[in-house]
Amino acid sequence: VQLQASGGGLVQDGGSLRLSCAASGGTFSNYAMSWFRQDSGKEREFVAGIRWRPSSTHYAASVKGRFTISRDNAKNTVYLQMNSLKPEDTAVYYCGFKLGYPVLSSLWSSMNYDYWGQGTQVTVSS
Repeated sequence: VQLQASGGGLVQDGGSLRLSCAASGGTFSNYAMSWFRQDSGKEREFVAGIRWRPSSTHYAASVKGRFTISRDNAKNTVYLQMNSLKPEDTAVYYCGFKLGYPVLSSLWSSMNYDYWGQGTQVTVSS
C-alpha cells in the first residue's frame, strides 16, 4: 500500500488548508485512515481519524470544531479540511492507514497503523 499526501503549505493565522491522502496498491474491503502531526522534538500526535463500515469520525480536542476529516471511497482518498488555523497547528502532517475496522482506542496511537504517507508540511504564521 502506498499513501500519497499533499496539500500542505504556508498560511496566515486564521486561514485554511485542505490536505489529501490517496491510498493505492491494493483492494481494500475495510480500513481506517487518520491524520497525525509531528512538530520538531515532539511525538507524533493524533489529529483526526475516520473509520468505514460503519462510518465514524474522531478528533483530537485541540482541533475539534476547526478540522473536518472526510473520505472519498471511490478514490480511496481521505481529506482533512483545516479552518481557523493557529500557529500551534504548525507541524508535519502524516496520514496513516490501518486495515480492517480498528477499535476506537487504537486510533490514537501511531504504533497501530500499518502504512504511512510521506508527510506534508503545514506552517501557520502569526
